[in-house]
Amino acid sequence: MKIKLSAHGAYHQQYHVVWIPKYRKKVLKGELKQYLEKGLFDIETFHPDIDIETFSIQVDHLHLVIVIPPKYAVSDIVRKIKANTSREI
Repeated sequence: MKIKLSAHGAYHQQYHVVWIPKYRKKVLKGELKQYLEKGLFDIETFHPDIDIETFSIQVDHLHLVIVIPPKYAVSDIVRKIKANTSREI
């Protein structure tokens, strides 16, 4: 656990995000799984202070453990990740 510093404080806020396809269909396999593995880290190019610590892609769901600074809303970051990966799909 690495504590990060901001201008007026220190933080290490981990969020466990579970992402499920519609109707929990078993579609996250093969080329789609490989694309998601590459596409998840695109958020770090736009927001370098966000860190994806671990991720696991199962056949019917995806787990992310992500560290998001307090200056960002969690819903905005998850929305950006889902939008960026779903655009190409």
